[in-house]
Amino acid sequence: MSIIDILFAAIREILMWQNLAAMGVGVVGGILIGALPGLTATMGIAILIPLTFTMEPMVALGMVAGIYNGGIYGGAIPAILLGIPGTSSSIPTTFDGVPLAKRGEAGNALRISAWSSAVGGVASGFSLLLLAPPLATVTLLFGPAEYFWVALFGMCSIAILLGADPLKGLISSGLGLLIGTIGIDSVSGHERFTLDIYYLTGGFNFIVLLAGLYGLPPAIDLAQTAISQQIDAARTAIKESEHRFTDWPSLFPTWARSSMIGIVIGILPGVGGTMAAFLSYNETKRADKDPESFGKGNYKGVAASECGNNADNASALIPTLTLGVPGNAVAAVIMGAFLVHGLQPGPGLFRSEPVLVYAFILQMILTAAILPLLGGTIAVRVFAPVLRLPQSLIAPIVVSLSVIGVYSIQNSVFDIYALIGFGLLGYILQRTGFPLAPIVLGVILGPMAEQQLRLALIISRGDVLSIASSTVSMILIALIALVLLLPVVRMLMGRRARIDPKLK
Repeated sequence: MSIIDILFAAIREILMWQNLAAMGVGVVGGILIGALPGLTATMGIAILIPLTFTMEPMVALGMVAGIYNGGIYGGAIPAILLGIPGTSSSIPTTFDGVPLAKRGEAGNALRISAWSSAVGGVASGFSLLLLAPPLATVTLLFGPAEYFWVALFGMCSIAILLGADPLKGLISSGLGLLIGTIGIDSVSGHERFTLDIYYLTGGFNFIVLLAGLYGLPPAIDLAQTAISQQIDAARTAIKESEHRFTDWPSLFPTWARSSMIGIVIGILPGVGGTMAAFLSYNETKRADKDPESFGKGNYKGVAASECGNNADNASALIPTLTLGVPGNAVAAVIMGAFLVHGLQPGPGLFRSEPVLVYAFILQMILTAAILPLLGGTIAVRVFAPVLRLPQSLIAPIVVSLSVIGVYSIQNSVFDIYALIGFGLLGYILQRTGFPLAPIVLGVILGPMAEQQLRLALIISRGDVLSIASSTVSMILIALIALVLLLPVVRMLMGRRARIDPKLK
């Protein structure tokens, strides 16, 4: 069969009512899962897999595609309404989403996040459809050394570029690295920093960390601060149509830039949508004519974050489907869904089951495209009214949802204690001006950087210089140096401006 025949056959398959229903249910379910603090798209797909044993593979994969796209977008809803990212990749959405909600523009922020997610998801889906075979070869240029430098670049850029104090950002990254080392060493098998506590042998669960750092501090603030005026403004913005955002063309450059960043990040196995969201946000802020407006309620900040993290979705499946290497945690779970139905991801999959593979790719595109219809409506009409709740109710609800979500992971009371500990830590760090995002990224990328560095040294038999010998490594090292020197350049320029007022 030619590629055209395969695509037409795939289109006929996904337009069957069973597949359409599965995709719709998956999107709605994914949004609900992503919107609940402590629950993630990864968890939703993992729970779904046992329920798909009796389904046709295409129906099951359509539901998986819906949960994937819906779950990643759903994290933006609590990020905007409550300042609590439903997923780690929606952390940058809080930077401008919360100020927008506080000044009564939550409805606009939610609509922009839905459309941005759709643009990023569709662009990512077409990259998977059109460029999977050639783009998969790019990952062959990255060995353990290159992945080490990628992880280091991600941590350094976020630590330096986020927040007013680069030193505090680096300290936060270091704290994240320390937390990431707790548990069993993946190379030697020895326990590290567990204090002989059995529950720490596997390290801290990432969802517990995320819910603690980003779930409890806002709840504490809600309990301490009167926010009645903010709630009233939000209610007005959601109900009244004259405040609707209309300058959509201004977001096109942001969407184009963030889509490209998300697609490239997604192709690299192990990096993930969190870095895509942060880098998209940083690049949009850097390129904007008014970078000082970011963090104060700039629509482009919400668009960049949501477009970037959704542009990672399908592109992360490029190495999964073509090489059998999961691009991120969700891709690894989706790979399990393929295996459950007797499908082995890898180069042979496009030859053995071409119609099913291309149908799944089209399902990824379609479920992303319907996010503004289902996601926008659900977010504005169902979740936005949460801002109307009195502050005496919001804080307990947030804490309850976080505790329930955390306990449901492993049915462990220890996770609840860890949630409280991370919540208090996050509250103290916020009060003292330390950014939380570098901690999260340090926990995500720290173990990856350590494992890849040690693997590179094992391969080179201890030759330290070998990790900087390739062209890709040298380019990444140069980028890291530029990021680290940026605060020094800013300091020198500020000093010269104080000496010579004409430089201002």
